[in-house]
Amino acid sequence: MTATEIRQAFLDFFVSKGHIIVPSAPIVIKNDPTLMFTNAGMNQFKDIFLGEAPAKAPRAADTQRCLRVSGKHNDLEEVGIDTYHHTMFEMLGNWSFGDYFKKEAIAWGWELLTEVYKLPKDRLYITYFEGDDKEGLEKDTESHELWKALVAEDHILRGNKKDNFWEMGETGPCGPCSEIHYDSRPDSERAEIDGATLVNADHDQVIEIWNIVFMQFNRLKGGALQPLPAKHVDTGMGFERLVRVLQGKSSNYDTDVFQPMIQFIADKSGKQYNSKSKPGDADWNEAVAMRVLADHIRAISFAIADGQLPSNNKAGYVIRRILRRAVRYSYQYLGFKEPFLNQLVHLLADQFKGVFDNLYSQKDFVQKVVLEEEVSFLRTLEKGITLFEDLIKDHNSKIHESGSVSYVSGFGEENVTNKNVIPGLFAFVLNDTHGFPIDLTELMAREKGFTVNMVEYEAALQEQKTRSRAASVVDTGDWVVLRDNDNVEFTGYDETETVAHVVKYRKVTAKGKEQYQIVLDKTPFYAESGGQVGDRGELVFPDGEIVKVTDTKKENGLIVHFVDKLPEDIDDALTAIVDPALRSQTNSNHSATHLLHAAMKQVLGSHVNQKGSLVNSDYLRFDFSHFAKVTDEELAQIEAIVNQKVRENIPLKEERSVLYAEAITSGVTALFGEKYGEYVRVITFEDTFSKELCGGTHVKATGQIGFFKIVAESAVAAGVRRIEAITGVAAEVYITNQNQLIDQLKELLKNPKDLAKSVESLLDENAKLKKEIEKSILEKSSGLKNELAQKVESINGINFIAQKVALPNAEAVKNLAYQLKDIVTDLFLVLAADFDGKPSLTVMIAENLVKEKGLNAGNIVRELAKEIKGGGGGQPFFATAGGSDASGLDAALAKAKSFVG
Repeated sequence: MTATEIRQAFLDFFVSKGHIIVPSAPIVIKNDPTLMFTNAGMNQFKDIFLGEAPAKAPRAADTQRCLRVSGKHNDLEEVGIDTYHHTMFEMLGNWSFGDYFKKEAIAWGWELLTEVYKLPKDRLYITYFEGDDKEGLEKDTESHELWKALVAEDHILRGNKKDNFWEMGETGPCGPCSEIHYDSRPDSERAEIDGATLVNADHDQVIEIWNIVFMQFNRLKGGALQPLPAKHVDTGMGFERLVRVLQGKSSNYDTDVFQPMIQFIADKSGKQYNSKSKPGDADWNEAVAMRVLADHIRAISFAIADGQLPSNNKAGYVIRRILRRAVRYSYQYLGFKEPFLNQLVHLLADQFKGVFDNLYSQKDFVQKVVLEEEVSFLRTLEKGITLFEDLIKDHNSKIHESGSVSYVSGFGEENVTNKNVIPGLFAFVLNDTHGFPIDLTELMAREKGFTVNMVEYEAALQEQKTRSRAASVVDTGDWVVLRDNDNVEFTGYDETETVAHVVKYRKVTAKGKEQYQIVLDKTPFYAESGGQVGDRGELVFPDGEIVKVTDTKKENGLIVHFVDKLPEDIDDALTAIVDPALRSQTNSNHSATHLLHAAMKQVLGSHVNQKGSLVNSDYLRFDFSHFAKVTDEELAQIEAIVNQKVRENIPLKEERSVLYAEAITSGVTALFGEKYGEYVRVITFEDTFSKELCGGTHVKATGQIGFFKIVAESAVAAGVRRIEAITGVAAEVYITNQNQLIDQLKELLKNPKDLAKSVESLLDENAKLKKEIEKSILEKSSGLKNELAQKVESINGINFIAQKVALPNAEAVKNLAYQLKDIVTDLFLVLAADFDGKPSLTVMIAENLVKEKGLNAGNIVRELAKEIKGGGGGQPFFATAGGSDASGLDAALAKAKSFVG
């Protein structure tokens, strides 16, 4: 069977068992603070398991894109090294939401594997939960008995809590599980060693393929287990592992899931892929690199297609880290010195067409983003290599001169005597500041006969991690439940005041500040979602007590209100009141965002798609796919279209509970990376202009927006631009301020008839004066050049000059230094200057002195800069420094002579 046939057979089987097929959720999770990425098929059903939302159907199945590269489930460093770990993988799953339980789940699992896929029964092993006394958990006798009716007793094994009690994270739904393992070893090996002894023993040919979880508990913050409102089934079968088993391969990477990609990489690199290569073999690193590229491009591409761009924080940083790991392997072991990874995007998109079409529809955009990231990181690698080479040269020259070396300035300080050791702090800064991988630093060090002080490196890394954890730690308490109410009603589309009761609350401590989170049985407060910020307002109690709501967010389907204190009588009915002014301004900006999106498609093209947004009461920010700067003319066109629609006062057409399939067929705009349910809300401003799926709040008619003004356009990332705009009162204030600014300029220029022409004349006059000043400075420098050339002092074959000069800026000093270099051979020059109280030092050394005598202007200027309480650096032949104490310039000049004496 091909991979496509295997996937379809799974889905068809569970349809025959009464399951509905649900679409894969996006890889990046937006409304769960405990997770960044979808790491299991059950993530999108977490609110159902917790009893916080009703199930739309009692049985479901799907294939879910998952990512395991952070947190508890982190496989990144295993990827490419072994045969079965991946960053992004497909998880085939079937679920029961309080419907069937162990009997059916176990029977169907066995039926699918042995009767549909026809796997040999004697190669399958089952594990079940043996219980745990510390947790007060009993042995899963029911599962054991059910398996005994299907499987030989010697193929049923007990498993401990680590292997057979599944947990999503530190908190959340969990329960005992039964794993199904497959022994793919040759018969000769199976005859020698019993496969039962290799289950869960990290043997690469005896692997888990399916996990059937019996979701029964919720893990609370303190570690206690709380029974869930209903018992559920959650199964997960690794698609790539299943394909490997059914295709009779010894590695996931040898299947038709990965081989097209690997063969393409091999062809382009001019190297053969050896799937049998082992550590120590000459082609081991090449084989690992090809697997890394074939795996990583999947995680990178699907994350970008789901709306997560590489960046320097949170989920974006994880994607950037994966991408850079792939680039490093391709650079280091496959010889790709130019961007290559992006070439895999189209191949991958074609492979998944018809399965995950959102990548295929965005393949050009995804490729552009990957290309730009590659170009950036390759520059980083070049810079890191240069810094490394400079350090080696510096080390060798200092060892040659004095037998020891001291590294300072930016990299800490470490003394090394007659040892080829790269300071650990240098390696850490290279990695942390410049993004240069530590293992590449180690490799280059070995090639030069050096080692890296890894003890110091690890200490610096650990210190940084400790700081990061301390800065981000959030202590979230367990919910205190006051009322059993699974369905929270949102009334905010129709009103801004609602009478409600508190359902539950909890305390949260972050950065030393205590807050409380409150859930109401019904609320007008809009929870942050789809780019729109959460509402603020008040909870007013009958006794007059007012509790301020500072923010509103979503968590697993719940609407959570953030407050700084709890009311005295929390059981009382209350009136939840949204701040009407903030809501009104936010509505205007949100509706304007829809008009903006439609206008941009008209002006720039249908390729424009939303890649992110922020809508609050002050302004709107809209990120969109586009590969060029939006011109001033295009921005004016877009602005004019939006304001025309505002003046037309188009009424809002809002449709709630529309079937998703019907909405898409009608031509509505849907956003990539959003998880839509079976029913959606459609927001329309004129059927032929703007029609989008949206859960946010809006104006009743476009005229309420008042006026729309674009205030900024900029680049965000490769292929992504950003527009910032304002509406209503904010736009009016902006225009008023601009007019006042123009009036001030007119007054300063004596009220000219043509303001633009007057400013242009002023700029021309300024340019002419600048040229005259530059000419005067050059003449002064030339005079100084001849004067200083007469002051050369010959020391040990070096023509030494150290003088203070009166020049107006650093550029003039630099020009003087280069002029002296042209007329004085064997030059060692130090110039001191004072630019309006800001001391400056410049060191110029002839190239022949750098080579022959090991002199380095960058190191020397750093030492001299200590006299002026500053720092600096540069190249071996030319460097500069600045400081804060001009009184030390004379001392710096005197000190300079010690370097040639």
